[in-house]
Amino acid sequence: MRLAARTVRPPGLGMEFEVLAGDTIIGPAIERGAWEDHETRLFRSHLVPGCRVVDLGANVGWFSVQAILAGAEVDAFEPVPAIAALAERNIRRAMEVGPGKGRLHPYAAGDRAGTAQIALARENHGDNRVLDGGEALPGDLAGSETVEIEIRRVDDLVQGPVRVLKIDTQGSEWKALQGARELLAASPELALLVEFWPYALRGAEPRELLELLFGLGFRIGKATDAPYPMTVERILEQALARDPVKGGLDLYGTRGLPFHTGGFARRLHGIWRSVREN
Repeated sequence: MRLAARTVRPPGLGMEFEVLAGDTIIGPAIERGAWEDHETRLFRSHLVPGCRVVDLGANVGWFSVQAILAGAEVDAFEPVPAIAALAERNIRRAMEVGPGKGRLHPYAAGDRAGTAQIALARENHGDNRVLDGGEALPGDLAGSETVEIEIRRVDDLVQGPVRVLKIDTQGSEWKALQGARELLAASPELALLVEFWPYALRGAEPRELLELLFGLGFRIGKATDAPYPMTVERILEQALARDPVKGGLDLYGTRGLPFHTGGFARRLHGIWRSVREN
């Protein structure tokens, strides 16, 4: 699959940004300046100059660039070679205009070092999924091209503490966390954004992933305009009620940092949503 790039200037970003020309989801949203609004706001709300950030599943580097512009130091992981090269160019651009700095690691984050195949989605170039050895393509990716990638443990490349950890790895979240245990232990004040997609999850059952996060001391809720803390049962119920193939939930959590960051009005809205969704 040929992954051509084009350059856009997202409103409010203050720099040119490369996106994938054939992408139907991420590229057009970034061009409008509105990629994952709620997740981006929550991510930025915990950035302070000089803090450290890890971005697993960086794709074209949107979140990494946000952190660099805010003065953070970023370690970004993106395994698809053409996308990693594009993300690295965006990271370099951000360092030219922002006070932070970033490094691109061209690997998938996993529980071991090695190699694997990754299936490349044809239209949504953010939906690329690592395949376990000999695993067939998922039904919704039938006919997709695959390429070989390298896998590394986060703990072998990055040492904590970090302040913000973002994991959007299209089903590899459990394995990424297993390879980042030392980083997690060294980061008592940590904000987390993680995709929870039961359909694509590899290496664990959905409940195991949630119980791991709760066991690590995180307060967890959906990454929305006004998040509120939820229980394991409530997250599972809502995630499993969705169309399994079209996606799960983007989750937000904190430990040692404030959960509510948007002011009193957003906190009140979160309380209202908690009652309404009960």
